[in-house]
Amino acid sequence: MAAVAGTAASVPLLRAASTDGAPAASPPARWEAGAANPALPPRAGGLLFLTAAEAETLGAIADRLIPADELSIGGKEAGCVAFIDRQLDGTFGQGVSDYRRGPYFQGTPEQGPQNKLTPAQRYRVGLAALAACCQREYGKGFAQLDAATQDQLLTRMEANQLALGEVDSKPLFELVLQNVREGFLADPVYGGNKDMASWNMLGFPGARYDFRDYMDRKGEKFNFIPVSLIDSAS
Repeated sequence: MAAVAGTAASVPLLRAASTDGAPAASPPARWEAGAANPALPPRAGGLLFLTAAEAETLGAIADRLIPADELSIGGKEAGCVAFIDRQLDGTFGQGVSDYRRGPYFQGTPEQGPQNKLTPAQRYRVGLAALAACCQREYGKGFAQLDAATQDQLLTRMEANQLALGEVDSKPLFELVLQNVREGFLADPVYGGNKDMASWNMLGFPGARYDFRDYMDRKGEKFNFIPVSLIDSAS
């Protein structure tokens, strides 16, 4: 074993230069957090992926999932649609982290959705199916329905009891619900959580560097003003 270890130790892990006089290989680039997929800076107006009709429907859904009350603004005003639009236009919408080569089978609930479509495709197909259903049943779009009817439709979607053609309504509902929640709670740098509304409601301090100055102050209530990554970048 000693001889083997000695032999291994004598082999250089990285050559400084090749033996034939060729230039030495460059060292790998230094890793930096977020460099490969940086967050886009906030922008006002303009949709990147969603159509105007899709955005209107999503805004109405967001306001039913997170309605405005005395504690906070609703999902639409909080910018959940802008958040989802930007996510669908990026790597999330393209399903970059998903395995989609098949074969596709109807999995168990514990296995999650078995779907060959990307999240962006699921939104496009699903919102079109929802629009067709609303026109068929009520003669108008989802956003034009009263709140009670919208709630009934969403309840049927959640129970997988809404006929949307080839689209399973429950997985679509769960995807939209997840993304609306993310848009409401995420850092405003991603387009949602306008004025850090959800953080102010919850008392969440945001993206602060550290809390070393407060660690030994027991039993005190700290009314921190939330800090966004937008503030850190400015």
